This record gives sequence, structure tokens and C-alpha cells, in this order.
Amino acid sequence: MATQLELLQPLEPLTVPVKLLEELPPIISFFSGAGFLDLGLFRAGFQIAWSLEKDPQFCMAHDHGFRSYFESTSRFGTPPFINCVDDIQQKGPNAIRREAFGLTAVSADFGLVGGPPCPDFSVGGKNRGQLGDRGRLTRVFVERICELEPQFFLIENVKGLISTRKHRDFLFAELWKLEQKGYAVDHRVLNALDLGVPQDRERLFIVGIKRSLVKKLYSRVIRKGQRNWFPWPADPRFAGAKTRFQWPTTSPFGAVPIKPQGIPEELLVGPLVMDQEEIARLPNGTEGFEPYSEKFKQIAEGDDSRKCFKRLHRYRYSPTAAYGNNEVHLHPALPRRLTVREALRIQTVPDSFALPPELTLSAKFKLTGNGVPVELARHIGLAIVRFLTGRSAPEEGELNRNGREQD
Repeated sequence: MATQLELLQPLEPLTVPVKLLEELPPIISFFSGAGFLDLGLFRAGFQIAWSLEKDPQFCMAHDHGFRSYFESTSRFGTPPFINCVDDIQQKGPNAIRREAFGLTAVSADFGLVGGPPCPDFSVGGKNRGQLGDRGRLTRVFVERICELEPQFFLIENVKGLISTRKHRDFLFAELWKLEQKGYAVDHRVLNALDLGVPQDRERLFIVGIKRSLVKKLYSRVIRKGQRNWFPWPADPRFAGAKTRFQWPTTSPFGAVPIKPQGIPEELLVGPLVMDQEEIARLPNGTEGFEPYSEKFKQIAEGDDSRKCFKRLHRYRYSPTAAYGNNEVHLHPALPRRLTVREALRIQTVPDSFALPPELTLSAKFKLTGNGVPVELARHIGLAIVRFLTGRSAPEEGELNRNGREQD
């Protein structure tokens, strides 16, 4: 079945609607983590109605972060918080509808989003796929979509879910279930770097919208297996950034490298981590591991060739925010690893989104590395907003290159 689906002629992206939704539906969030995906969607205009996350440390970080974000930016209303700490495998659709909307019937219009745990599909993980303890949660997520029947859904996962053959076969079988349930489905691997995030981070995104809704909005019929109909986000300023620009290689540690010409500031680590006076004033700005090795003074700026002790270059993008056993990159110009706030900035998390002091450093770096870059999530959210309503983002809530609120 998956092979037959791949042979269908792709469509051109649908960009000219004949009718639009007047209001955005609220969102239910599964596997919410520290809330980076939800924050990006919130900044695109969505309201988070109900969230589920099992890990108590992630729950603490999520609620503290959104609370500080609302307080610092003087937003009205109640910040999103984790409504449910149950295992999604034990939480049925009727209970979810009742807790989120006070309903048990399939009547409320809403979207469903989430990033199921991905280590079992990761190239660098155990590669157990759908048989792994975490891998099977992707199937559970698909089951909940079919049971809850949201107007649209968004699934985020690692590239390995579609690039590795055995995982791809599993994925296409699950997508077929969703198409049988009445959804038009599209998927794309996006690199955060190509959308203005200073990080080389590829993630798989899967969007599904009820075919009846697509027909209503665009007067087009999406057949099962057809792809490329969704207008995925793109930014010509950064497209193909990894090979498009002349990136510096390495510089001796302690030297002052020459800034290359023509590389957008948004893609450079330096503007985010070099102003130590500013960072020290920010939440989580001074939280970091104490340096203990002479290697911190020996490794060249930009040398990320080894398995550990990878040093960033101030005039280059970062590799994935965390690697290995959630190890933290070395600061470009200082003999230490990045602080929590510096890592959050590379993930384009706003400076007003603070992590709680009670969490250990290891937990803070783990949840930071696991999250979706907020700016990448916002771009995905904007694409869904435009598809459903024809509107762009609200004026407030834009991210600048330092992850701070625009004045």
C-alpha cells in the first residue's frame, strides 16, 4: 500500500482559497514537553486548550516558562499549563474531550498537535522503531487522532522516521490509517536553519486536514496518497543556507576571527552568546556546568569534529542544540560550556521564557535539547493559519534574532 501511495502524482500547493475559517480552532497538545512547539504555535495565533505531558520535570518547566512569559510580556488571560499528567496510553478519547471541552461527543472543532518521543526512530538512537517503548507511542498518537477526529493535526518527529526504510514503511502504514479516516495528509522534512534559526536541525513534520474541510475551503479534492498540497513555510533569505554561504571553519581559541560577509545575522551564534553582560542579567543566564578540563582552553573555535567537546564558532550556526547524552556545546570564546540561557537562545526560545530554579542543570539542558526550535514551530503554525484563515501572524509575538519580544 505504501509503495502505491508513493506513485501518485503530487499536487501543487493550495494557496488560493475560495472560503476561509473565520476563527482559528483551539489546540489540544500531546507530549507537550517544556512547551516549545506549543509556544511557537501560540505565537502564530493559536490558543492552547488542553495539554498532556507525563514527565514531571517537563511539566514543571512548561508551566513555569509560560507563566514567566505571560508575566514578562504583560499578556492577558491565563497561560497554558499542563492539564493532564497521565500516560497517553491510559487516556481515552472520551476523557480527553470531557476534560478539554466538557464534551464526550465528536462536536468541538479543534486541532491536535504533538511530537511523540523519537529516540527509537533516531539514526543515533537504538533504532528499535515501532517496537521500542517510545516508538510505539507514535502509533498511539495516530490512534488518538482517529478517535478524537480533530479538524487538523500536526505531528513532529525526527528525520529518521521517514529516511530509514523500516521506519518509513511503518510511517506510511500509519498515514494510510489517517487517510482512511478522512484526512488529507502531507509531510516534509524541514531544516530550522532554512527558516532563520541558527541551528542545523532537521525535523519531520506531518500535517493532516480533514478532506471535507479542504474541499470546503479550496474547492479541491485531495485523493488518498497525494502529497505536496500543503504550502510549507519557506524563507528565500535563508533557503539552502548550509551550502549557500561561505561558512568559516576553525579559528585558534582566544583569537578574534574576522566576520565573513554576506551571511545573515539571524544564522550566527555570536549575536546570541557573546554579550556576557546582557546574558548575565537574563533568567538562567549564569546557569552552567563548572569547567574542569584543560580541553576547554585548547579546542579551536568552530571545531565540532569530535564526539564530545564540540566548540561553536561565533560566525557560524550551531549543530543540533544537544548531542550524545545531552552534552552541551562549548562557548565560542570562553573556556566553558554554554549556559542554559545561551542554549535556549539557540533554540530561539524568548528570553522571557524562564526555566524554574528547582530543576537540575542536566534536566534543563535535556529538555532544551529535546524541544522544537520555537521559531521553526512558529513558521509551521503560520503556514497552518494562512491555509485555514488566509491571515498572517498577529502583530505581537514576533521573534527577533535573539529570541526576544519585538519592541
